[in-house]
Amino acid sequence: MYRSHHCGQLRSSNINEEVTLSGWVQKSRDKGFVIWVDLRDRYGITQLIFDAERTPEAMMTMAKSLGREFVIQVTGSVIERASKNPNLETGDIEILVSKLTVLNEAKVPPFTIEDQTDGGEELRMKYRYLDIRRNPVKDNLIFRHKVTQEVRSYLSSQEFVEVETPYLIKSTPEGARDFVVPSRMNEGQFYALPQSPQTFKQLLMVGGMDKYFQIVKCFRDEDLRADRQPEFTQIDCEMAFVDQEDILNIFEGLTRHLITSIHGKDITSFPRMTYDEAMETYGNDKPDIRFGMKFGELNAVTQHKDFSVFNAAELVVGIAVPGGNSFTRKEIDGIINWLKRPQIGALGMIYSRCNDDGTYKSSVDKFYDQDDLGKWAEVTGAQSGDLVCVLSGPTDKVRAQLSALRMELAERLGLRNPKEFAPLWVTDFPLLEWDEDSKRYHAMHHPFTAPKPDQISLLDTDPGAVKANAYDLVLNGNEIGGGSIRIHDKATQALMFDHLGFTPEEAKEQFGFLMNAFEYGAPPHGGLAFGLDRLVAILGGQETIRDFIAFPKNNSGRDVMIDAPSPIDTTQLNELHLKVDLK
Repeated sequence: MYRSHHCGQLRSSNINEEVTLSGWVQKSRDKGFVIWVDLRDRYGITQLIFDAERTPEAMMTMAKSLGREFVIQVTGSVIERASKNPNLETGDIEILVSKLTVLNEAKVPPFTIEDQTDGGEELRMKYRYLDIRRNPVKDNLIFRHKVTQEVRSYLSSQEFVEVETPYLIKSTPEGARDFVVPSRMNEGQFYALPQSPQTFKQLLMVGGMDKYFQIVKCFRDEDLRADRQPEFTQIDCEMAFVDQEDILNIFEGLTRHLITSIHGKDITSFPRMTYDEAMETYGNDKPDIRFGMKFGELNAVTQHKDFSVFNAAELVVGIAVPGGNSFTRKEIDGIINWLKRPQIGALGMIYSRCNDDGTYKSSVDKFYDQDDLGKWAEVTGAQSGDLVCVLSGPTDKVRAQLSALRMELAERLGLRNPKEFAPLWVTDFPLLEWDEDSKRYHAMHHPFTAPKPDQISLLDTDPGAVKANAYDLVLNGNEIGGGSIRIHDKATQALMFDHLGFTPEEAKEQFGFLMNAFEYGAPPHGGLAFGLDRLVAILGGQETIRDFIAFPKNNSGRDVMIDAPSPIDTTQLNELHLKVDLK
């Protein structure tokens, strides 16, 4: 038996008990005649004591040699601690060691194993197994476990069945790039790793499973961001004999269950907003509604004067920044410079101060009088003490720029409270989006998304106007889930493939198995997939997913710990019938 208790377990009630503990040496303090060692495991820290009066000399010598992160086992008596530590759950006691065994010595770690470490991100990722010993990462992984347990509990209570689907599937041309796997037994042919289990979960509905879920790894070969990894985890769900309302109700329930069980907060409101409304009001399709700063379109109250910048603009739009009149001129110049960065690409910003006495002072007073500026304030909802920030230009571009400014200012003003949760459904997305490079339409979600039933006829006359029977669940400005009602009949699916530029032969080659299945009685069905990594991070009060993944990749898609991807042996290449030019 390596331990009778763990290192976060012992209390005053255990005094005089003989116990055995095992763990890692967090740190030691040698005062010559007495040595204190902090022993750490997953559960906490317990202080050990060795002293010259009660500890054999050989053991004192052994204790002096203990280095950081040595793995040791000790047996001893629980005694009252002379100098108690209120910051430790075990701070009232310590262990007077009678037996010490070194289970494994350790090199000095390349960074300190503490909550506030001196290790940079790349170094910690290279030694991720050491980083996991730190409380922030360890606690995040335990938190992720708790979330997944609650997900399984809720979905099981709603009669969902967990079913595994294949990882080696067929590559498809839609969506992001696939990771491909060469087949040794089928020369010149390849599997793909799934971007999602989309077609398989639809086939499970054809198979009569009715309610399916899976916590599943998915893979996309695309550029990375702080909230994106080449391999990620989805809570993948599908239901038969449902409409959009059924699905939204079920997954409102899941979201409410998670927030209540984890944070003890009751979420009663799940507002809904169309895609068009989200773009017009917030400039993006995943708005953070924890704070205001809604867009006010100003064309009607700005394009009547001789200010050519606004007169030539397709869209003039502004936001009211609460308390922003307190910004100094230097701070406003800093905001303008932030907007001019290549990542944002704005040419500048016009602003108007809303003074406490009801007057206004703008950066374009030469062109606009007090009455004009009052109308700016009215349209944007500005109050005394606020600052109206105005951008202009092409509609899509300027909305994106103002959306980025809104989020940046909210961050600076402390309006994005990570302990506050504001979910939102965004519905009625465009079914198709036009791609200028390929000169054809692409599915905005995927080619199996059903159009709104009353708009199918528009596919032939105005395909860009067709709305999808699709929905996204947004939480605190992040898309945490998305889904749709699916096409479930062969004729409509064939029509969709046609509008996406597939020939009948191409559609049959890529998706013939699904089209065939639809001929054997496919029920109406739909579903949704949550991004588990992102969901866990947001519930954990963060937006970067990396520390909620045990072994993440870096921004180049590399695992620096195991040095992957890496070349493979020529023998393996030959078996796979591949030729790689390594020059």
